Amino acid sequence: MPKVTKKTLNCRGRLVSLDTPVVMGILNVTPDSFFAGSRVSPESTQPNGVLERAESMLRAGATFLDIGGYSTRPGAADVSPAEEADRVLPAIDTILRHVPNALISIDTFRASVARQAVEAGACMVNDVSGGNLDADMFSTVADLGVPYVLMHMRGTPQTMQSLSNYTNLVTEVIDELALRLNELRALGAKDIVIDPGFGFAKTISQNFELLRELTAFHYFDEPLLVGLSRKTTIWKTLNTTADKALNGTTVLNTAALLGGASILRVHDVQEAVEAIKLTQPLTFF
Repeated sequence: MPKVTKKTLNCRGRLVSLDTPVVMGILNVTPDSFFAGSRVSPESTQPNGVLERAESMLRAGATFLDIGGYSTRPGAADVSPAEEADRVLPAIDTILRHVPNALISIDTFRASVARQAVEAGACMVNDVSGGNLDADMFSTVADLGVPYVLMHMRGTPQTMQSLSNYTNLVTEVIDELALRLNELRALGAKDIVIDPGFGFAKTISQNFELLRELTAFHYFDEPLLVGLSRKTTIWKTLNTTADKALNGTTVLNTAALLGGASILRVHDVQEAVEAIKLTQPLTFF
């Protein structure tokens, strides 16, 4: 399997190297994200506020901070674009006023929220829907000229778990991503990151299959983002809960790194950074 040769992202003029994998810390400005420990208050003066958590993640070694205002856990309630923007924009402003060089990713599938967030200072768009839930997303990203995480998902957060029927999982996920990637490239979008979409329209066994076959996604010659942190695949397999799934997360993050992941999206930054340091002498990507 050929190595991924694309190893940089241009984040608003700042070139971020992926020669060594990096960590993306999760900041959910939501009341209902699946892992309570990821939820933060947008008010910087509140305990567990967004600024406190952001600064802690950056000190621990996070390269990116991924801010989301819409819970995409299975069966999550829908919120309006206005409410989503009202959640994330103050958080972005708070962080950048205090840490101007922070690299912020906006976790949204809505083009209007993505544009507002980038105008507020975000430098990357992380779209769980791969452009399938907003017809304007691809053109918006191309116009904004920021890196874009293209994730595989079927349906919506409310319906995705009923759409996990595949004849050949890896081939179909790659084919569906390839169609969307070609559309993005045709519009002039650059700096695209591929995310196989662990947990999104995938069963537990399918998530393990994707992880076993992660090197197949080097076909795209784009950086790979893996988001497995504290997900159902881990805690249900271990018969525990999300808040006790840190060790399991580290195990699967290690497998992802050995499979060539360039970005780990996690709740627990220090442990992910340590996994990267320890796997570097073992990897060839």
